[in-house]
Amino acid sequence: MTNARLVMTVAMLVAAVGCTVDGDATSSDGEAAPSCAGVVSFENRRYLPSDKADFTVGEKLGTATVPACDDTPGDDEAAVPEATTGAYAVEGRDPAEAVAVGDTPAGARLVEIR
Repeated sequence: MTNARLVMTVAMLVAAVGCTVDGDATSSDGEAAPSCAGVVSFENRRYLPSDKADFTVGEKLGTATVPACDDTPGDDEAAVPEATTGAYAVEGRDPAEAVAVGDTPAGARLVEIR
């Protein structure tokens, strides 16, 4: 699976179900653990997919990481391996708040700090 397809798949999954707490996933102290689906890391910041479609991709800033995610215990097919993809500026936005991620500027999707 290409990095762009992986990022788009994760983004679509998060858009469809939202970034919620999964009642079946628990942390080591028994508390509900938040979903990791859709998380993208860039320059030590964690971003989540945005539902905003009106943005303009700017210059390439570097490489973002889509961390490995297995927030569905017992379902090995749901696990997403770590991947990297391009991180691009979003015109009019500070990269500390939002970047676009994808293998190409045309395929980049908006992610924001939340």
